[in-house]
Amino acid sequence: MTDTSVILALVVVTALAFDFTNGFHDTANAMATSIATKALRPRTAVALSGVLNLIGAFLSVEVALTVTNAVVKIQDKSGAPKAELLAHGGSGLLLIVLAGLVGGIVWNLLTWLVGLPSSSSHALFGGLIGATVAGLGWAGVNWNGDGSKLDGVVGKVLLPAVLSPLIAALVAAGGTWLIFKVTNGIAARFTERGFKWGQIGSASLVSLAHGTNDAQKTMGVITLALIASGDWSDTKNIPLWVKVACALAIALGTYLGGWRIIRTLGKGLTDINPAQGTAAQSGAAAVILASSQLGFALSTTHVATGSVLGSGLGRPGAAVRWAVAGRMVAAWLITLPAAGLIGAAMWWIGHLIGGLAGAVVVFLLLVAASVAMWLRSRTQQVSAENVNDDWDARPDAPVAGHSADTVLAESAVTEPAPVAAAN
Repeated sequence: MTDTSVILALVVVTALAFDFTNGFHDTANAMATSIATKALRPRTAVALSGVLNLIGAFLSVEVALTVTNAVVKIQDKSGAPKAELLAHGGSGLLLIVLAGLVGGIVWNLLTWLVGLPSSSSHALFGGLIGATVAGLGWAGVNWNGDGSKLDGVVGKVLLPAVLSPLIAALVAAGGTWLIFKVTNGIAARFTERGFKWGQIGSASLVSLAHGTNDAQKTMGVITLALIASGDWSDTKNIPLWVKVACALAIALGTYLGGWRIIRTLGKGLTDINPAQGTAAQSGAAAVILASSQLGFALSTTHVATGSVLGSGLGRPGAAVRWAVAGRMVAAWLITLPAAGLIGAAMWWIGHLIGGLAGAVVVFLLLVAASVAMWLRSRTQQVSAENVNDDWDARPDAPVAGHSADTVLAESAVTEPAPVAAAN
């Protein structure tokens, strides 16, 4: 086994780890409102979302091989790595990819720890941008494309990041207002059941779309690494084992739940009823599908959050917790640069040490950071049992399913106050 083979194995494992974090980080996009309104039980919701993410991952690989072309210049148009990056068994490109993946994973875990919905795709792109700048310079980043269409970091990442939540909020606000207008005077018992079924259907559609869109990114990254190391040569197809591994990773991550983010999105922005949930998820699904047809890449996290916010604005008398929304927007704004800085730092560390030893050190740093954040999360647990507790619960009130001894530790979970204590 050569050094390149070991580095390749580290890249594959890290890519699948990113796919796994992508799954549990983004479960909230599809299922937070269904859980908040009790349309689905928490465990049932994440299981359904996991299955649909698994199915969705097999539906399309159309852009998998060129997905990184949107932001960095490490491939040609066919998806093959650039020739200058293939020296020494492609170790230069493998280190860039490894460092970029570490940047994406660390940011995903950090935002999960504090319970803030942020884009896994933007975290990945940010990590890759940072590692590419560190390794190839600023010219290695595809900032604007060739100018003939919306492309590059500006056209494919920044503009959709700004516009998609605004459009989703407007669609959801209009849908929510219309629903309450039409159903005014009709007894809730006649409408609630129908709206809950509507939530389940629209949430399932979002889950399917998420599996289709996000699994492709990891498939493309792994296949790019395989081509760089000489273990795969077909630039038009993805190895079957890569498809299966990525589908399983994102599905298992989704089933894990990501309860901290589910709680923030389902309970923190606004108090949601079934009619709002239906409008929010239908609006999110409509925006995601429309953007796919128009060829715009966007974050399902931004769309889902905008839709939930819009459902609160469209419901007469509903309150929106703007402080929580502000923290979410702040997280969105710093996702690219924060993940980029981590990716760049990892590349510098790996490059400074050099060779296999450098890649191993970068991987071990990822493991250490992941374990540290997981241990920190155990001090303020959020699970299927308390994910639906009132957001504004009194800090001295017992939390369902927990002893009085843990109330003080978990009071920060139920309060929207500082970011470090949010879920």
